[in-house]
Amino acid sequence: MKYRLLIILLILATTTFAQYSETTTYAERLGYPKGKKVIIMHVDDVGMSYESNQGTIKALTEGVATSFSIMMPCSWVPGFVHYMKQHPGLDAGLHLTLTSEWKDYRWGPLAGKPTVKSLVDAEGALWPSVSDVVKNGSPDDVEREIHAQIDRARSMGFEPTHLDSHMGTLFATPAFIERYVKVGMQEKIPVMFPGGHNTAIQVDERMSPDMLAMTRQIGGQLWSAGLPVLDDLHNSSYGWKGNSSMSKKELQRYKTEKYIDGLKNLKPGLTMVIMHCTDPSEIFPRISDSGITREGDLLAMIDPELRKYIEKEGIILTTWREAMQHRQQVK
Repeated sequence: MKYRLLIILLILATTTFAQYSETTTYAERLGYPKGKKVIIMHVDDVGMSYESNQGTIKALTEGVATSFSIMMPCSWVPGFVHYMKQHPGLDAGLHLTLTSEWKDYRWGPLAGKPTVKSLVDAEGALWPSVSDVVKNGSPDDVEREIHAQIDRARSMGFEPTHLDSHMGTLFATPAFIERYVKVGMQEKIPVMFPGGHNTAIQVDERMSPDMLAMTRQIGGQLWSAGLPVLDDLHNSSYGWKGNSSMSKKELQRYKTEKYIDGLKNLKPGLTMVIMHCTDPSEIFPRISDSGITREGDLLAMIDPELRKYIEKEGIILTTWREAMQHRQQVK
């Protein structure tokens, strides 16, 4: 997921923004203690497969994961929603999905092909890449599909705690990001957007000063709309691949050390740390070759060493639901 195109957010600068403070984090504005690292440990791609669901459940119940988002067009969504109904109060967002990237396992738009023709390829599925969506997708169809995915969640009986973007597609053009932010504000659903000091993400994305300023302006817009705002975003874990020669213990140690280093380098504030937790079966390699890094994420989340580090450092684990509750108490 890449955010280099955030400079395009200049188009939104016609709105009056709350002024960003260099000394006060959004976490502090939300009422979290000053100087603390407040982390949303977030699992992407829920509902994509049975294995993804099982990995997420283990990361939540046996590990330190606190939040997740669901790919509403995918086949295993009902299975996870049924689990949610048996375990109310989970921090369940929507991983807004505009691509169908795997070769043999694919899904289509929830709005229906006749309604969002520009988002559909020759197989009747969503386009396989972000560049395909950019080339072919219309902003109006993108907005229709966002609403369709929200509508499915609500019809299935849950209100999303937040919105984010699968493969970063909604950050790929000025019009897409505008619709993403617009829907979040209209529906009063928090959106994943790094609008604070952005220490980690600006290094990862090589942000220019102008780009950083624009992220902070959009953060101010979201805050003014009554939504919580991230101070930073950590999105490096998918690149921590490991390799097939590693034992599970070695993979766990490798991934845990990566997460500890990542947490160590974060600055105080509200940060979302993205991961993909899967408990792969013999079927998963037929879907994707990403099983090693996804299993490694799960192994790290359930590693006692990671929990021990978080507790020792006094890191506060939170959720989007809690952040929104805090925001509603701030005038």
